[in-house]
Amino acid sequence: MSARLVRMIGLRIVYYRKVQGYMQQQLAQKIDISYSCLGKIECGRLKNCASLPLLIKIADGLDIKLIDLLNENNKIS
Repeated sequence: MSARLVRMIGLRIVYYRKVQGYMQQQLAQKIDISYSCLGKIECGRLKNCASLPLLIKIADGLDIKLIDLLNENNKIS
């Protein structure tokens, strides 16, 4: 994945996490990953951690579709 795409995915995770009312630690616990790993993914700093199975797990935890995280045409505010 390109650094730009990883950063965009991270920003979308932050957006949907906040819309759902989760703190980072709450979402990390819900999807059974470390708080620090989620934080790094959200900041776009850990490309190796953002695997497809993990992104599916995050999307499921946020009750959204994976495409909501990956679609570059999906603008968030």
